[in-house]
Amino acid sequence: MKLSDKIQSIAGSQTVAFTALIQQLRQEGRKIIDLAVGEPQFDTPAAVIDATKNALDTQKTRYSPVNGLSELRAQLATGFGGYDIDNILLTNGSKQALYMIFQVICDPADEVIIPTPFWVSFIEQVKLAGGKPVPIATKDHQLNCEEIERAVTPRTKAILINSPNNPSGAVYPMADLQKIARLADDHNLLIVADEAYNAFVYDGYVHASILDIESARNRVIVTRSFSKSYSMTGFRIGYVAAPGQIIAALSKIQSHLTGNVCTFAQYGALAALSLDGHLLSARQSELQQKRDMAFQYVSKLFDCIKPRGAFYLFPDVSTVLKNDETSEALAGRILKQAGVAVVAGETFGMAKHLRISFAVSEENLKNGLEQIAEVL
Repeated sequence: MKLSDKIQSIAGSQTVAFTALIQQLRQEGRKIIDLAVGEPQFDTPAAVIDATKNALDTQKTRYSPVNGLSELRAQLATGFGGYDIDNILLTNGSKQALYMIFQVICDPADEVIIPTPFWVSFIEQVKLAGGKPVPIATKDHQLNCEEIERAVTPRTKAILINSPNNPSGAVYPMADLQKIARLADDHNLLIVADEAYNAFVYDGYVHASILDIESARNRVIVTRSFSKSYSMTGFRIGYVAAPGQIIAALSKIQSHLTGNVCTFAQYGALAALSLDGHLLSARQSELQQKRDMAFQYVSKLFDCIKPRGAFYLFPDVSTVLKNDETSEALAGRILKQAGVAVVAGETFGMAKHLRISFAVSEENLKNGLEQIAEVL
């Protein structure tokens, strides 16, 4: 059977595949500490669960509007000054949002500039849209604006910004975002901003959104999610904030792709927006403490830049690689010998690195890092 050239050119998500491997090892009786996990260990807030149950009990199980519940869109719009419900689209997680965005903006061979390291799905989503991903190295995980400008060609359609960054935890300062905004304006480019980790920024830093730059608003497409902020990964609720023309185009795709986002899950998301702000502050504080503990351990083993956001460390492991060992092989060695799961840097476009999540219990974090140290 001959499948399409497009699907054969796409790599499956290695982080998702890794989750399946961990489950298999556990079924075989291995005790595995999962520091590869891309979700916080916090429970979903009770108010979210209750609202979702109530929606089911009251038969909120029918189709909802393609764009999402109007009351949820209205609440989300208040977070983007000057936007209204016509600027918001609910999606089945931000992953689907990003997939649709590239389908909307890319013609065949159009280029999308993507700073490295990058989230695993960015490259493949651009390729699925017929576009050409153009990875550009960062400097100490921060944007290299000069290199980004040098990479612009007549085929460049967009620049992708992911801050706080997965996997590095880098938070891009407003000064660099302003440079990107000017660059996009000079070359008539779109800016896609993945802000899935916007709730988790540390050390007193404030998350800066490129959408806050008024002059850039007509070319910025922002995606966010309820998954990380409210521990709602299984709900699959993401959203896009963008100019009305972009939202209309995305809605057209969604009308054929999924029709709508799970109706009763949207009521859970609506309840999440009503939660006391102290909940997110408390979670942010706890994650910062875990980051500090993890960084103390990891920096004794590897060269590591302290992350300012998200919930990952992304150390350079060059000094512990044996002979021609890759970080993928090192991750396998750590899993086999230490019983600890981490993710290889190759997955994120940067060899000789590992991604280590600190969004786990303090006990698992401490034990996992100690077991890695013993193996090394």
